[in-house]
Amino acid sequence: MQSKSALPILFVVMFLVMVGFGIIIPVLPFYAEEIGANPTELGMLMAVYSLMQLIFAPMWGQVSDRIGRKSVMMIGITGLGLSFLIQALSTELWMLFAARIIGGILSSANMPTAMAYVADITTEENRGKGMGIVGAATGLGFVFGPAIGGIFSKISLSMPFYLAGGSSFITLILVFLLLKESAQKKGTVIKEKPSLWKAFSGAVSILFLVQLLISLSLSGLEATFAYFAAKKAGLGATQLGYIFMIMGFASAIAQGGLVGRLTKKYGERIVIQGGIIVSALGFGLILLVHSFATAAIYLTIFGIGNGVIRPSVSSLITKTSTAGYGSSTGLLSSFDSLGRIIGPPLGGWLFLRGIGLPYISGAIISIAAFILFLLFRPQLDSVKTTNIQN
Repeated sequence: MQSKSALPILFVVMFLVMVGFGIIIPVLPFYAEEIGANPTELGMLMAVYSLMQLIFAPMWGQVSDRIGRKSVMMIGITGLGLSFLIQALSTELWMLFAARIIGGILSSANMPTAMAYVADITTEENRGKGMGIVGAATGLGFVFGPAIGGIFSKISLSMPFYLAGGSSFITLILVFLLLKESAQKKGTVIKEKPSLWKAFSGAVSILFLVQLLISLSLSGLEATFAYFAAKKAGLGATQLGYIFMIMGFASAIAQGGLVGRLTKKYGERIVIQGGIIVSALGFGLILLVHSFATAAIYLTIFGIGNGVIRPSVSSLITKTSTAGYGSSTGLLSSFDSLGRIIGPPLGGWLFLRGIGLPYISGAIISIAAFILFLLFRPQLDSVKTTNIQN
């Protein structure tokens, strides 16, 4: 196994990818508005990226199973960089939409390929740790990216896009020079084209549905918490930035430091159940927010619970699915994107009918995911780790 040398490189790569993605988050609404986008068009601009990821992530996962991970990851990072540069040069709204569509199609290769890469280079015993490291890199990228974007937006609104593009091409060079191919060396490249939905079969399909529900509830919180905290505790944008930074750090530490140890000791199934319970508890506590301190503490509790679920689900899917690693993780990313498409408008709709409803529904959705997982766990336990790449 080459995991000892490859995992740190993969951590840096995914961290830089997500820093680049995060840099534009605080700037895009103002940049689009400057070009002429109205609120509806801005919503469509955000949604189209997730829609492209929903559609194309499984395809890229399949491609990585057939030709290897490194080349597909390079395509994804190149697409991300091009998207940022086109956005930086945009003078018309259609150019922004074109850039977001291109970026969504190509960058959807990054996450499933990274997870498949981890599955290639880790033993089943250490799979959870590897997935947690990728999750931690992603989380830290989202912590630092928006802060960097906010700082450089003071120079000009287009500057963060140039910076994100430059970061992406530096990452591309690092992948080309430092990251070795994993699938081909392990002899796991699949020459035939498997069915796109082969990964979604039998008891394993429950894991995709659990991820959908968790993503749905999380994105509903992300879309509404700023308004909720402002009304309940009078918190402003700067304070909210600090709160999400604290939550991001805690979630990253949980993924990078706890997931590996917990899955090794108790197994992914127990960790998933525990993470869902803590998430549901976090949703309930958020209703009690009344100050900066309570918001930071309760959101961090939620973040830790939510943070351990995705790496554990990813790890378990690669162990139990009969499809290739890339096909499985690509489909998982697709379900995650579906939750992120539905969650924000649903959360906003609930918030308008009661400011606590997005969090009550989040707790209910988490409990539903827990019950669903519990009901199907006996069938899941009976599934042998027969992935064709093991």
